[in-house]
Amino acid sequence: MPYIKRSKRSIKLLSIVADAIDTEGELNYCITKLCLLYLGNNAHYEDYNRVMGVLISVQHEFYRRYVAPYEDQKRKENGDV
Repeated sequence: MPYIKRSKRSIKLLSIVADAIDTEGELNYCITKLCLLYLGNNAHYEDYNRVMGVLISVQHEFYRRYVAPYEDQKRKENGDV
């Protein structure tokens, strides 16, 4: 995750959005819409490419911080493959 300054974090706003999301499709929509709003109307290939890089980084960091520890715990509880 990008470890940004606390002053730049808006947990309250993000919580409002997260509370309104009920499905994976809605989550996908919100992420896509946020990216498009960030890009604006005059995006070029390089801009799209940078956003794709951010999304890949988010995926890797999310896996490293949250999914992998969850899988490790389940392996301990249930045994390895």
